[in-house]
Amino acid sequence: MPAPLFWLGASAVAILASAKYSNDKLMEGAVERLPGNSKTIVKPRTGAIVTCGVYGLFEHTGIWVDGSILELKGNGLIRGVSPSRFLQERSGDDIYIACDTNHNPLVSPDASQRATSRLFSYSEYDVIKNNCHKFVWQCISGEDIPLTRFSILNQKISEHFSTFIHWHRMAL
Repeated sequence: MPAPLFWLGASAVAILASAKYSNDKLMEGAVERLPGNSKTIVKPRTGAIVTCGVYGLFEHTGIWVDGSILELKGNGLIRGVSPSRFLQERSGDDIYIACDTNHNPLVSPDASQRATSRLFSYSEYDVIKNNCHKFVWQCISGEDIPLTRFSILNQKISEHFSTFIHWHRMAL
Protein backbone atom coordinates (compact mmCIF):
# COMPACT_ATOMS: atom_id res chain seq x y z
CA MET A 1 0.00 0.00 0.00
CA PRO A 2 2.81 2.55 0.69
CA ALA A 3 4.16 2.22 -2.88
CA PRO A 4 1.00 3.64 -4.55
CA LEU A 5 1.04 6.55 -2.11
CA PHE A 6 4.68 7.19 -2.96
CA TRP A 7 3.91 7.27 -6.69
CA LEU A 8 0.92 9.53 -6.10
CA GLY A 9 3.12 11.93 -4.15
CA ALA A 10 5.87 11.76 -6.76
CA SER A 11 3.32 12.50 -9.49
CA ALA A 12 2.02 15.50 -7.59
CA VAL A 13 5.56 16.87 -7.16
CA ALA A 14 6.27 16.35 -10.87
CA ILE A 15 3.10 18.20 -11.84
CA LEU A 16 3.94 21.11 -9.53
CA ALA A 17 7.51 21.26 -10.83
CA SER A 18 6.23 21.24 -14.41
CA ALA A 19 3.80 24.06 -13.60
CA LYS A 20 6.63 26.05 -11.99
CA TYR A 21 8.83 25.52 -15.05
CA SER A 22 6.10 26.64 -17.43
CA ASN A 23 5.38 29.61 -15.13
CA ASP A 24 9.07 30.62 -15.33
CA LYS A 25 9.04 30.20 -19.11
CA LEU A 26 6.04 32.54 -19.38
CA MET A 27 8.07 35.27 -17.66
CA GLU A 28 10.53 35.39 -20.54
CA GLY A 29 10.12 38.73 -22.25
CA ALA A 30 8.96 40.42 -19.06
CA VAL A 31 11.55 39.44 -16.44
CA GLU A 32 15.32 39.60 -16.79
CA ARG A 33 16.11 38.56 -13.21
CA LEU A 34 13.85 36.22 -11.27
CA PRO A 35 13.68 36.41 -7.47
CA GLY A 36 16.88 34.88 -6.11
CA ASN A 37 18.91 35.40 -9.31
CA SER A 38 20.54 38.68 -8.31
CA LYS A 39 22.98 39.68 -5.59
CA THR A 40 21.87 43.34 -5.75
CA ILE A 41 20.21 44.66 -2.60
CA VAL A 42 17.66 47.47 -2.93
CA LYS A 43 15.99 49.75 -0.39
CA PRO A 44 12.20 49.66 -0.57
CA ARG A 45 10.11 52.73 -1.38
CA THR A 46 6.44 53.32 -0.74
CA GLY A 47 4.40 51.90 -3.60
CA ALA A 48 6.99 49.24 -4.52
CA ILE A 49 5.94 45.70 -5.46
CA VAL A 50 7.41 42.95 -3.29
CA THR A 51 7.40 39.15 -3.34
CA CYS A 52 8.68 36.17 -1.41
CA GLY A 53 8.80 32.45 -2.08
CA VAL A 54 6.31 29.95 -0.73
CA TYR A 55 7.85 26.47 -0.39
CA GLY A 56 9.87 26.89 -3.59
CA LEU A 57 6.80 26.45 -5.79
CA PHE A 58 4.80 29.67 -5.48
CA GLU A 59 5.25 33.37 -4.85
CA HIS A 60 3.37 35.69 -2.51
CA THR A 61 3.15 39.39 -3.42
CA GLY A 62 2.30 42.65 -1.71
CA ILE A 63 2.79 46.43 -1.80
CA TRP A 64 5.41 48.22 0.36
CA VAL A 65 3.91 51.18 2.24
CA ASP A 66 5.83 53.16 4.88
CA GLY A 67 7.75 50.25 6.39
CA SER A 68 4.98 47.66 6.08
CA ILE A 69 3.82 45.28 3.39
CA LEU A 70 0.14 45.44 2.51
CA GLU A 71 -1.12 42.02 1.46
CA LEU A 72 -4.21 39.95 0.85
CA LYS A 73 -3.99 37.17 3.43
CA GLY A 74 -5.35 33.69 2.73
CA ASN A 75 -8.36 34.34 4.96
CA GLY A 76 -9.35 37.37 2.85
CA LEU A 77 -8.12 40.08 5.23
CA ILE A 78 -6.21 42.92 3.62
CA ARG A 79 -3.63 43.88 6.20
CA GLY A 80 -0.28 45.55 6.77
CA VAL A 81 2.54 43.37 8.11
CA SER A 82 6.21 43.74 8.95
CA PRO A 83 8.77 42.18 6.60
CA SER A 84 9.41 39.38 9.12
CA ARG A 85 5.68 38.65 9.36
CA PHE A 86 5.45 38.66 5.53
CA LEU A 87 8.04 35.86 5.49
CA GLN A 88 6.53 33.96 8.42
CA GLU A 89 5.14 30.51 7.51
CA ARG A 90 6.79 30.73 4.10
CA SER A 91 9.93 29.03 2.90
CA GLY A 92 12.01 32.00 1.85
CA ASP A 93 14.34 34.12 3.94
CA ASP A 94 14.33 37.05 1.53
CA ILE A 95 11.88 39.57 0.12
CA TYR A 96 12.39 40.80 -3.42
CA ILE A 97 11.47 44.12 -5.02
CA ALA A 98 10.46 44.59 -8.66
CA CYS A 99 13.00 46.98 -10.19
CA ASP A 100 13.92 48.42 -13.57
CA THR A 101 17.23 47.79 -15.35
CA ASN A 102 18.92 50.54 -13.26
CA HIS A 103 17.96 48.85 -9.95
CA ASN A 104 15.26 51.44 -9.19
CA PRO A 105 12.14 50.02 -7.55
CA LEU A 106 9.08 50.11 -9.79
CA VAL A 107 6.87 52.42 -7.74
CA SER A 108 3.26 53.31 -8.25
CA PRO A 109 1.96 56.08 -5.97
CA ASP A 110 -1.56 54.94 -6.84
CA ALA A 111 -0.69 51.43 -5.59
CA SER A 112 0.09 52.64 -2.08
CA GLN A 113 -3.06 54.80 -1.98
CA ARG A 114 -5.30 52.01 -3.29
CA ALA A 115 -3.79 49.42 -0.94
CA THR A 116 -4.07 51.73 2.06
CA SER A 117 -7.70 52.49 1.27
CA ARG A 118 -8.48 48.76 1.46
CA LEU A 119 -6.68 48.09 4.76
CA PHE A 120 -8.63 45.96 7.25
CA SER A 121 -11.30 45.11 4.70
CA TYR A 122 -12.11 41.61 3.51
CA SER A 123 -11.98 40.28 -0.02
CA GLU A 124 -13.16 36.72 -0.47
CA TYR A 125 -9.88 34.90 -1.05
CA ASP A 126 -9.64 32.24 -3.73
CA VAL A 127 -6.26 30.86 -4.83
CA ILE A 128 -7.35 31.05 -8.50
CA LYS A 129 -9.95 33.82 -8.74
CA ASN A 130 -8.93 36.31 -6.03
CA ASN A 131 -5.37 35.96 -4.79
CA CYS A 132 -2.48 38.20 -3.72
CA HIS A 133 -1.35 38.77 -7.34
CA LYS A 134 -4.78 40.06 -8.33
CA PHE A 135 -4.79 42.32 -5.25
CA VAL A 136 -1.37 43.75 -6.19
CA TRP A 137 -2.44 44.34 -9.79
CA GLN A 138 -5.64 46.07 -8.63
CA CYS A 139 -3.51 48.35 -6.46
CA ILE A 140 -1.12 49.17 -9.31
CA SER A 141 -3.62 49.62 -12.14
CA GLY A 142 -7.07 49.97 -10.62
CA GLU A 143 -8.19 47.14 -12.93
CA ASP A 144 -10.26 44.25 -11.64
CA ILE A 145 -9.26 41.49 -14.06
CA PRO A 146 -8.65 37.76 -13.66
CA LEU A 147 -5.01 37.30 -12.69
CA THR A 148 -4.05 33.94 -11.29
CA ARG A 149 -0.28 33.49 -11.61
CA PHE A 150 2.91 35.30 -10.72
CA SER A 151 4.05 35.06 -14.35
CA ILE A 152 0.98 36.95 -15.54
CA LEU A 153 1.46 39.60 -12.85
CA ASN A 154 5.03 40.03 -14.11
CA GLN A 155 3.83 40.48 -17.69
CA LYS A 156 1.31 43.11 -16.58
CA ILE A 157 3.90 44.95 -14.45
CA SER A 158 6.40 44.91 -17.33
CA GLU A 159 3.80 46.36 -19.72
CA HIS A 160 2.58 48.92 -17.17
CA PHE A 161 6.06 50.29 -16.44
CA SER A 162 7.42 49.64 -19.99
CA THR A 163 10.49 47.84 -18.71
CA PHE A 164 11.93 44.43 -18.05
CA ILE A 165 11.63 43.46 -14.40
CA HIS A 166 14.66 42.73 -12.26
CA TRP A 167 13.69 41.18 -8.92
CA HIS A 168 16.34 42.29 -6.41
CA ARG A 169 16.68 41.36 -2.77
CA MET A 170 15.20 43.92 -0.39
CA ALA A 171 17.41 45.52 2.24
CA LEU A 172 15.91 44.63 5.62
